[in-house]
Amino acid sequence: MRFQNTVAFGFPQIKNKAAPFLFQYQASRYFSSQLQSEQKRRSSFGIAFDIDGVLLRGKDPIGGSPQALRRLYGDSGNLNVPFLFLTNGGGIPESRRANELSELLGVKIIPSQVLQGHSSFKSLLKRYENQLIVATGKGEPAVVMSEYGFKKAVSLEEYASCFENIDPLAPYKMWTTKLGLDRSSPPLNTVPRYDVSSETVKAVFVISDPCRLGQGHSGVSPFHLVMLKLPAELGFNGFSAQLWKPAILYRLISLFDIQAAFPSNRLGTGAFRIALESVFNRIHYNPLEYVSFGKPNPFVFKNAEAMLKQLQPSYHSDYFKEPGDSGSQSFKTLYMIDDNPSVDVKGAQQAGHPWFSILTRTGVFRGKHNHAEFPADLVVDTVEEAVDYILGRECIS
Repeated sequence: MRFQNTVAFGFPQIKNKAAPFLFQYQASRYFSSQLQSEQKRRSSFGIAFDIDGVLLRGKDPIGGSPQALRRLYGDSGNLNVPFLFLTNGGGIPESRRANELSELLGVKIIPSQVLQGHSSFKSLLKRYENQLIVATGKGEPAVVMSEYGFKKAVSLEEYASCFENIDPLAPYKMWTTKLGLDRSSPPLNTVPRYDVSSETVKAVFVISDPCRLGQGHSGVSPFHLVMLKLPAELGFNGFSAQLWKPAILYRLISLFDIQAAFPSNRLGTGAFRIALESVFNRIHYNPLEYVSFGKPNPFVFKNAEAMLKQLQPSYHSDYFKEPGDSGSQSFKTLYMIDDNPSVDVKGAQQAGHPWFSILTRTGVFRGKHNHAEFPADLVVDTVEEAVDYILGRECIS
């Protein structure tokens, strides 16, 4: 809603010389009052949308999502309401995901509106910027980490290519030929860009669901296990099980995490962690250590709040800003629209004020009543109903 479309007022006819100054004073007070009121109303809330099961099922929009999102923009295409996408999914850079969402949902999405499960890994850049790290998961994990600024990020496939005959069953796995022809899969025999034999891996980042769990190049077999047991006498510094153990950093989600295009819930990275931890602890002297990222970690919600504040100035008028003021203000309410009580609702509850959770029935959750263990603040059928509720509650037409 543009300011010039909302102002309609009149003043009495000017009858003396002092009147122009009175007019300017009255107008100034009126404009100041209107701007302060508009600023307070329009900057008091923001929205975070989960994607799978809320806005999309696979690549198909659901729950009236395109119509719902269009209501958050003005006639000129600028944001009227700051919002972003908060998902545990990932595997590709945020810029590419923003383009995909723009095409699927019919609105203009910018990269800063996309927070994926691995987006929080940016906070570790100072620690690992110039260290050798391994990235694994579906999509293009090494590309993602490189775009975050990690200078020595290699994929699990690149790293495994340094070890000849690492998989004794490789000759019997005909699926490798087919996977090699799949453009969505990274090449299996990529030569690493760094001399991994002269440098110790400092961390392993799992940026998304491992797509070949137990098929020889990612997941728990055999590379993760062999990597942790290679004897130092082979010349690979630090790979003795007695001398070295990498910090494996996960963005951990629940066991049954998303529905996506499949008609029932599926196993996600939570299952991968359980499998890897079980095998690792069985063969290794020290237990597996990992750090969890992604929802329901409250840090993710704090990060989302910070990003939403950065989006505020993109739609505020310059009249709103004092000199040196960025235009961003604290939120009275932040709405989390989601489909998974044990991940999204739990995370919003742990984050506390100003988060308000809205649970839809188009994804993981299909219950008639609210969830028993992690009840949302509101339960609706679709994301369109959720947006209707929010705009009505915030008095926006």
